[in-house]
Amino acid sequence: MARVFVYGTLKRGQPNHGVLRDRANGCAAFRGRGRTLEPYPLVIAGEHNIPWLLNLPGQGRRVLGEIYAVDERMLSFLDEFEGCPNMYQRTPLRIAVLEWEGARGAPEETPAADGTLQCFVYSTVTYAPEWVHLPHHDDYDSRGGHGLRYNPRENR
Repeated sequence: MARVFVYGTLKRGQPNHGVLRDRANGCAAFRGRGRTLEPYPLVIAGEHNIPWLLNLPGQGRRVLGEIYAVDERMLSFLDEFEGCPNMYQRTPLRIAVLEWEGARGAPEETPAADGTLQCFVYSTVTYAPEWVHLPHHDDYDSRGGHGLRYNPRENR
């Protein structure tokens, strides 16, 4: 099992969360909530108002999200779903665990003594230069006060 940190439309209550629950894509088990250790720019951009985590460590905000344990089939599905490696790139990041519901007793599942975990995250280095200047968010909600409604894939 691999750990994946999701910060956008894959979170619970968001438009694409269903793909994590669909067993046809593999297995994904919610483990907890966390925040990036370093700040990153989380912006909403493009014609479909997609949340993007720009791979610019040290800029932006510490981003909130959810931690999932996923099997290889789900990880492969997510790579394809996220357009990896062209649209997003899957990279390891240290995540500060805020709430943990993960399996106890499994060392690979337990946060380190400092309360962190290494997780894969889908961030991007392939973005329009002006995106850096968009408002930075620390917690994405497709129905948030930003007024930028996400356009689901099925409507494109």
